[in-house]
Amino acid sequence: MQQNRNFYITIALSVLILMVWQVFYMNPKIESQRQQAQIEAQRVAEQTKTAQSGTTAAPAGSTAPVGTEAAPASDVTLDAALKQDGRVQFDTPNLSGSINLKGGRFDDVVLKNYRETVEMTSPNIHLLAPSPVAHGYFAEIGFTGDTSLGSLPGPDTLWLVEGNAKLTPEMPVILTYTNEKGIAFKRTIAVDSEYLFTITDAITNGGATAAQVMPYGRVIRYQKPTTASVYVLHEGGIGYDAVSGLTEATFSKLDDEKELKPDKGTGGWLGFTDKYWAATLVPSDKLGYQPRYSYFSDGRTR
Repeated sequence: MQQNRNFYITIALSVLILMVWQVFYMNPKIESQRQQAQIEAQRVAEQTKTAQSGTTAAPAGSTAPVGTEAAPASDVTLDAALKQDGRVQFDTPNLSGSINLKGGRFDDVVLKNYRETVEMTSPNIHLLAPSPVAHGYFAEIGFTGDTSLGSLPGPDTLWLVEGNAKLTPEMPVILTYTNEKGIAFKRTIAVDSEYLFTITDAITNGGATAAQVMPYGRVIRYQKPTTASVYVLHEGGIGYDAVSGLTEATFSKLDDEKELKPDKGTGGWLGFTDKYWAATLVPSDKLGYQPRYSYFSDGRTR
């Protein structure tokens, strides 16, 4: 009997400790993070009104503006931005949205099974957004090369749709672009029934001289997350190299240090993790330059 009483007392004390910890520690911490997120969102919104365009270094002799991006106009709405350029619509059991034909960008992705709140009438999570809006967030793949090769696929390239104009798990979409030197680029975009996009590029040199081009990939985000940390995963920059191993950099660290470079070595990768997705850049040793995170004063992370 005495043992049972001690057992019940232990349970009661444990519950009491958990309640006190939740009320006096976790709740104030979550509220503080929520307020900080609101303040940060307001600060970034004010900065974007006066921010000038920022650039990052591209490989020597490169023609593609790998790190050039105009500052977002905070008064452009999402609906208006989605109407500015031609688009390829896509629809899967889990995703909907469109691919921007200007730059071939993934800048409009809606998560069908996730909502902003627990209410069933709450809007679905709109994960990515075009560059003209203040909270622009997008992924892009392009090419760099010598200036003699002419214009190569980059942020301002207008891709053409070949054949089918809607992307589904059963039907891929083909984009094409041919520059003034006769170099033709063919991009096949496929999507599965879950969340995976697969991009396959083919290049045909129709010019008179040999051509060597190099791919690049980038994910650009204009604002840091405004939601409270979820604690169960890392949010921010993440990477791996042969010297330091795994490296994680929070958005706050990127904000303070502005730029983080991995150690030199063979192989490795860089990326970002977020509440709803992760994006990874795997560099090639042949590119001749080191990938890096860059965080700009107007809130842009690359």
